[in-house]
Amino acid sequence: MPYYNSWYRFFISDVELAQLHESERKLDKLRSDLSGVKVRPWPCYMQEVKILYEDTNILAVHKPAGLKVHGDGKNREETLVDWILNIHPELKEVGEPLMANDQLPMTIYRPGIVHRLDRETSGVLLIAKNQKSFTYLKGLFKERLIKKTYIAFVYGNMSRREGVVEKPIGRSAKTPSLWSASGNAQGKVREALTEYKVLSQGSEYACLEVRPKTGRTHQIRVHLKFLGHPVVCDTLYAKKRECPETLGRLGLHAYALEFRNEEGIELRLEAPLPEDMKQFLNKEFSDLQMVL
Repeated sequence: MPYYNSWYRFFISDVELAQLHESERKLDKLRSDLSGVKVRPWPCYMQEVKILYEDTNILAVHKPAGLKVHGDGKNREETLVDWILNIHPELKEVGEPLMANDQLPMTIYRPGIVHRLDRETSGVLLIAKNQKSFTYLKGLFKERLIKKTYIAFVYGNMSRREGVVEKPIGRSAKTPSLWSASGNAQGKVREALTEYKVLSQGSEYACLEVRPKTGRTHQIRVHLKFLGHPVVCDTLYAKKRECPETLGRLGLHAYALEFRNEEGIELRLEAPLPEDMKQFLNKEFSDLQMVL
């Protein structure tokens, strides 16, 4: 039904009245078209994003496994960026967006993103809430002043209780889409250093605390493969290994970040182990149940 009364004719022209009729008709058609449409909910892992810490400058979240941090411009899928902009739309211009060009069909916004986690990796991720904080946090990462701690499940029995892997990383000569720490890596080879400590050794797997000192792509996964103990369920670097059903995902979790904020206060931000990793830990490493 039209939402005007006959006395409106004293105040609006016939043209305006016709426009009202047309608007009402279009609105009725839109209601009809949408009557059978179901709103597609966000994937379950989008709903699993949790805020770990927030102040006026910093937001720290627990990113679930399966969620990309930001898009690549090649396809459209929900990413952590969508989650960020849903709760903080004012952060859209913070950081360093990838501007559209001949190779990139669309601008990729990375609101406050100062570092990344692989899609398959869960854990704590920092987001800057303004440009000043973005520059500050980027500087901390560049100068290696942020202490990063990961929990990793790996295949096999570790021969050493702790150690350091200091092997440069470059493109794999055999599969250029992957990375390698072997001597025949191709392209630009960059220094990489990873410390590790065995927290528990099971019959088939080991649980490690891993501290990467540099931030190369897939660094932990590549260095642990170099040791002969790739991350459990790694579909890139351990494709032929069996993935235990108890886990069913990459056994790598960004557990903690430690740094000094802009006010000089020391922060330690932790992301508890997600439920799937807890179940695997309880099954394979009963001695760690009260530790992690």
